[in-house]
Amino acid sequence: MVTEHHHHHHDHSGPIAIGDTAARVVIGLLTVIGIAVVAGAFLLWPSKQHIDIPLPMQNAGGGAVQTEAGTVLAQDIGACGSPSIGKVFADKPDAPRSAGYDCRRSLISIDSGPHEGSKTLLEIAPGPGQPELKAGDEIRLVRQADPNGTPLYSFEDYSRGLPLLLIFLIFVVVVIVVARWRGFRALLGLVIAFAVLVGFMLPAILDGKPAIPVALVAGAAILYAVLYLAHGVSLRTSSALLGTLASMLLAAVLSWVAIEMTHLTGLSEEQNTNVATYIGHVSITGLLLAGFIIGSLGVLNDVTITQASAAFELASLDQGASRREIFAAAMRVGRDHIASTVYTLVLAYAGGALPLLLLFSVAGRSIRDVLTGDAVAIEIARSSVGGIALALSVPLTTAIAVMLARPFGRGPAAPAPPRRARHART
Repeated sequence: MVTEHHHHHHDHSGPIAIGDTAARVVIGLLTVIGIAVVAGAFLLWPSKQHIDIPLPMQNAGGGAVQTEAGTVLAQDIGACGSPSIGKVFADKPDAPRSAGYDCRRSLISIDSGPHEGSKTLLEIAPGPGQPELKAGDEIRLVRQADPNGTPLYSFEDYSRGLPLLLIFLIFVVVVIVVARWRGFRALLGLVIAFAVLVGFMLPAILDGKPAIPVALVAGAAILYAVLYLAHGVSLRTSSALLGTLASMLLAAVLSWVAIEMTHLTGLSEEQNTNVATYIGHVSITGLLLAGFIIGSLGVLNDVTITQASAAFELASLDQGASRREIFAAAMRVGRDHIASTVYTLVLAYAGGALPLLLLFSVAGRSIRDVLTGDAVAIEIARSSVGGIALALSVPLTTAIAVMLARPFGRGPAAPAPPRRARHART
């Protein structure tokens, strides 16, 4: 006699249902963290104090540098010293008063601002790092005035607005075409991340707020927005978010320990030196710490969402598997991911430091001096901190996801009883 009553029902259409208690714990934790992030942002919100423009970024009058659009009309090599250098004129520049050395002379059309439609002359002496302008090049010109109020123009940079816009639009289109609605939400998350960095984190650091709390609040806000926008509001995403938040906190502690132990100053980089010189109240060490923390978010997000998805899918596919079996299987996926992502992390930093490494390679210094110098040591420390946080985020997120996919208090599902065989007709 076969019993027809079964106490276990199997549904392989999605992740295993989570218990009400575990759901409340997850929602409660993320709610508490979210409230803490909002409170932290309120406490750390930058004041509206006025910061003087750093000297290298000022114009002659002490204000912000104004730039205008320009186009190279003609280019030749000839005698330098024309009285028309940088000045505004309608037709042709004045000839040099004496024949000295030769330089590249560029006749420029001013295409915006108060002198639109007029021309100016640029003379650029040949040498390393000097721009090589050609007829038709679109450039940006710095507009300022001499002590007498006479307007003067000088070369600022090439105009890259349209090419950059086209490249960005192609990126947006490709992401949306391939990833569709989820890709659009991911791009929206990037916009929010940029807004958090520019609207909160940078002004707060400029205001002298402590770097680690500012970076943690900004990073947490970015993670909430990016993960839920890109992957939807679900327990799977919530487990990845919990794992990423915990890993970010770990990265913050590791960053502080690494910088303290190695006495990194950051002053080997020109931008940091300028900040220390002209914005003295901003901590360079704090900037380094914030950079370490924010820089780890992308790779942590990548790994944690993959681990959460793997754990939930494995639990869904094999409802008879125990928590230990699901964890072990998801960790096998995670180890492969760690191996590939560590390469990505380290090679990305190495690629950014190539010019520096090239200079060191011809300096005749020992490899020990090169590796322990401030500039390279920063990249080594940043890669190591990111790698440690990355490696530890895998078991951490996997454990959280397994507990949600197979909550405590529930063992593996009992196997379904075999179907009764039908009697074959004779």
